Formats: sequence, structure tokens, C-alpha cells
Amino acid sequence: MNKLIIAALMLLSVMSINAQNSNNKMNDTVSVPEGTIVDVQTSLGDIKILLYNDTPKHRDNFLKLVKEGYYNGVLFHRVIKDFMVQTGDPDSKNAAPGRQLGTGDPGYTIEAEIVYPKHYHKYGAVAAARTGDAFNPQKRSSGSQFYIVTGRKMSPQQAETMISRKAMAPRQSYFRELVRQNQDKIKALQEAGDEQALKDLQQEYIRLTEAAVPMAEPDPQMVKDYSTIGGAQNLDADYTVFGEVLEGMDVVEKIQNAQTDRNDRPVEDIRIISMKVEK
Repeated sequence: MNKLIIAALMLLSVMSINAQNSNNKMNDTVSVPEGTIVDVQTSLGDIKILLYNDTPKHRDNFLKLVKEGYYNGVLFHRVIKDFMVQTGDPDSKNAAPGRQLGTGDPGYTIEAEIVYPKHYHKYGAVAAARTGDAFNPQKRSSGSQFYIVTGRKMSPQQAETMISRKAMAPRQSYFRELVRQNQDKIKALQEAGDEQALKDLQQEYIRLTEAAVPMAEPDPQMVKDYSTIGGAQNLDADYTVFGEVLEGMDVVEKIQNAQTDRNDRPVEDIRIISMKVEK
């Protein structure tokens, strides 16, 4: 059965990569999505964030908190160079030096709005933090904590490979479930030594998988972004990206370069002073 799974998944991967390589011209222009702009004043400078309209639950919640002054005074409590900077923990406002942070929130979570591959973890992406899959299989977002991606660059070939693997994940999951549901049939064919029937069954499961889980066309702009400006592609399709930085990535760079302790908290506090809605 393991050989059947491996062979079919390899075939699916080849089919996916071939389909993606047939449509691999880069876009020359990038359109900025429509949305609401929020000005963020920090102790190291100002950042301008665009909130996407097609993640309305996250947008509306963020705007509500901004208007309430919820973020005024919170720290950037988790900073990892070449990855991201995170903020939004209300417990950080008056936290003693060295205190581990990251569990505070407004007392609720937000339904995931993962609009992938349209929104992805490119350099400057704004996304919602959340607890891990083991305790949060629905990938619900924190009610207040968010992060800004810095990440790393990769080669175009690496980007294409990583994006292809991410796109294949739903198909692989569906295929594995088909195998699991039909273990007795597969075992019987193996015990009977019926190689042709096993091959026919493999092709049938591939056909069912492809019909049930369509593959989205690859976005050449995504490959271009990950190879020219960088990002955190490993987080794609697992966390809600609900905005992007329009101005102030130089400030984000200053934050990510701060000295941090063993809990990734900056040794010297970096604080959000205030936020306001621009339009």
C-alpha cells in the first residue's frame, strides 16, 4: 500500500509541476488591492497598513480595535529576524522587562479568512497570529495579535517548487483519505498479487482526486515576489493574511533588527504609540 501511495503522489506532483510550468510568464505590473488604510505610529517611526476588503471579518475587527484605542501602548513582543515582527498582546502594555508575552487577547477569536493564493506571505504582508493546529484545527485567528512579514528571498526555482508543494497539499490529503477508506480493498488486491488491478485502482483514485480538488492556476507574481522581495512562504494557506504595508517597511526593518531575549522579545521595548484610520 505504501508503494501505491508514493507512486500516485509522485505522479500527481509531476502533473502539477508540468501544468504550472506551462503558465510561467511574470507579470510586469502589480495592482494594489482596494481597502482601508491605517496609520501606525511606533516608537521607531510610522507604518502605513492597507486592510483588504475581501477579509471583512478581520478588517472590521481591526478597525474596531483601532477606533477604541486598543493598540495604543502595546509592544512588539515577538521579533524574529528574517521572519516577522508580532504585536497586539494587550498584556504587553505594562509588562515588566523580560516577562514572556504572547497569550493576551480581547477574549475572542475570529473565523479564518484564508484567501490563498490571492493573499500570501510576501515581504510586508500583515497577517493574524493564532494558536497552533493541535488546539485550533479551524485556524481561527487571534482577536488582536497580528504580525508583519519580513522573511527571506529564495531563487525563482525554489519559489516554484515550494508553491507547487503547497498547491499539492489538499490533493495529497484527499488521496490519502481515499486510500484510508479503501484499505481492505487494497490489501486484498495486494494479497492476491493482482498488480494490474492495483494500477487501475491507482489511476481511479488519481482521477477522483483531480476531479474533487481542482488545482488553481499558479500566480507568476507570487514567484516573482518570493524571489525578489522575499517572504515566509511556509505560512501560506495556514494563516489569514488580511493586509499589507504600504509605507514604513524601513521601520519594520528597524524592529526586526532589535536585540531580543530568549523569548524573542526585544530587550528594549518597541511600542505602538497610536493608530488612526486614514480613509
